[in-house]
Order: sequence, then structure tokens, then C-alpha cells
Amino acid sequence: MYNIIAAFSIYLLLSRVSSISDLLIVSRDDWNAKPPTLVEPMANPVPYVIIHHSYQPGACNTQEDCIRAMQSMQQYHQVERGWNDIGYSFAVGGDNRAYVGRGWSAVGAHAPKYNTRSIGICVIGDWREDLPPSSQLQTVKDLIQYGVEHGKIAKDYILFGHRQVRETECPGDALFNEIQKWPHWEPNPSISPQNTNNVNSGANSISVKRNRLLN
Repeated sequence: MYNIIAAFSIYLLLSRVSSISDLLIVSRDDWNAKPPTLVEPMANPVPYVIIHHSYQPGACNTQEDCIRAMQSMQQYHQVERGWNDIGYSFAVGGDNRAYVGRGWSAVGAHAPKYNTRSIGICVIGDWREDLPPSSQLQTVKDLIQYGVEHGKIAKDYILFGHRQVRETECPGDALFNEIQKWPHWEPNPSISPQNTNNVNSGANSISVKRNRLLN
């Protein structure tokens, strides 16, 4: 009986490792990212992971479409909002690839008051009513696990949806309901949601018109 249990435990471990090893991470060079105007270093491991949706651009299902989505988000964040770079640490597309935004070790611009100590993951698409495909969600989970195993995310990290730390609908009702079932999700942020017009860019702040934020 002991041998059977031991063998099954090894099988589960190898299955998990295999799943993580299948994670496809697309570098900034591979999606033709523009260089950041400034990089603010961030210490690892970080204690928080914050989940977002893009709202616009919508869902992408091919690498070509997801690359266009990444370029569109970077253009909006850098040019329209005046930020240093795309705001997210990573984005995950419907092609089941994880795209490097600011990466593991640079301060992001996705969650005021948490930017300096969190990894922000954008699930590309509008997830107010519909859930992302299960394979896209699994890629998000694999990316988080990869971060834990490589010392980028704390083993006892806390998971939030964007709406928990800022007044916004992000990451959409459907996705937010889903992540509440995930390990490490915490219902009560230690810092109340940010509700001013100031948005932290990671290096400076800009003023944005108050509206019904969707992302």
C-alpha cells in the first residue's frame, strides 16, 4: 500500500512539473515591444498577485492577434496615458501563451498602492459576462506557479481581483467570480480600494477623467 501511495504521489508531482514546463512565455522582443521610458526595479518575491482583464482589446485566439493586443495596450498606456510602459507585469492570451509586460522585477502600473509589491496579470479579453477558456485560465495558474517556484512570487502570496484594490469593474464579474475559487484568494485587502483620480504609473502619476472604469 505504501508503494502505491508513493508511486501516485510521484505521478502527481511529475504531472504538475510537466504542466508548468509546458508554459509558453513570449518575450518582449518576440511581441515587438517598444522600450520603456523608465524601469523602476521591484524586489522579489512579491506578496501579491492581482488579476485583471483588458476589456479592450477583446479576446485574442492566435499568437498574431495576441501580439497585436499587446502592442495596442502598450500604445494606449505609453502614449495615451503617459506611462513608462505597458502597465501589466504579464498578459495571458487565448492562444495559451503568457506575454511579458514589465516582467517579474519591474514596478508595474496596474494597481495603485500595490504596484511596488505585486505581479499584475491581465487576462486578455472582456470577462464581464463570459469566462475565459479553461486553457487560458490554466495558463494564468501555471504562470503564477512558475513565479512561486522561481522565487518571484511568495509561496504564501495573496490573490486579488483588480476591483478589490481600485474602483473598477475589472476583471469582470465572470472572471472575478472564478478567481474567488482559486487558492490564495483573499476577500479583504489590507489597503482599501483606491478611489481618487490619480493613477500611479510606476514612476509618476497622471490625472484621468473619472468614469465607469472597465479595466
